[in-house]
Amino acid sequence: MPRWMALDIGQKRTGIAVTDMANLIATPIGYMATRELKIFLQQYFRDEKVDRVVVGWPLQMNHNDSESVKYIEPRVNELKKLYPDIEFIYYDERFTSKMAFDAMIAGGLGQKKRREKGLVDQISAVLILQSYMDNLKYRAQ
Repeated sequence: MPRWMALDIGQKRTGIAVTDMANLIATPIGYMATRELKIFLQQYFRDEKVDRVVVGWPLQMNHNDSESVKYIEPRVNELKKLYPDIEFIYYDERFTSKMAFDAMIAGGLGQKKRREKGLVDQISAVLILQSYMDNLKYRAQ
């Protein structure tokens, strides 16, 4: 069964998470400079079968797109053209950065480690992907 992937795309960094082979559990695989994302995905998709990419979509409290969409949408459109066989899904990412930071505190990470923004990005990607999968399970019931 192909894996699913989540991307938390930011102007500077992108957090990345993938599922296990059964698409049950989301796991972080890292973060990188957003400008390096295409090169990373090219190699990853060559080595691993991925058929769905869940992209964090930043919405405001009133459900309108946030200002960050202008950086995310062009990158995703480019990826869609490069990988037409992969389904790209936008998924609400509101509060994931706050939840990631809270999870880091709850997990006992020190203040110095919590300042590492890339770590927040990759945890956010996990939260986006796990939330998406949980939502699918809930709808199926």
